[in-house]
Amino acid sequence: MTETHATISPGAPVFPTGRYGRRRASGGGRRRTLLAALALLALLAALSLISVRLYQQYGDPNYRAEVITYTDITDTQMVLDFRVTVPAGESAVCVLRARDRAGAQVAREEITVAAAPGERHLTVRHRLSTTARPFIGEVLRCRPLA
Repeated sequence: MTETHATISPGAPVFPTGRYGRRRASGGGRRRTLLAALALLALLAALSLISVRLYQQYGDPNYRAEVITYTDITDTQMVLDFRVTVPAGESAVCVLRARDRAGAQVAREEITVAAAPGERHLTVRHRLSTTARPFIGEVLRCRPLA
């Protein structure tokens, strides 16, 4: 068997000069990885700071509401039972809403609830008048009385 010029020797391949661009030096990958990690860390810190500031500005854990049940559903009304947590003895304004089966709003109302002195949790029952048959009742939010 004879050897031809197309046979490659067992060493590193030899590329024609200038044909494939300049070869990169090893070690540049570490620098890119470190820069990417630092950029990711800076992004996470910035997002954390933004979320804390927004929570302090808009979130208020002292005023919380949860729906217990909604009953007496007719074409013109719904009775909504819900539990509200407020600071002891204070009042809150809660926004209630009823939606129909398609998700359209059929009632929306703001009501004021007041806790007895020293009381933080109160259960409220409210009748919502609707423009069509409701499917679900919700408490959108409760906030301090202005």
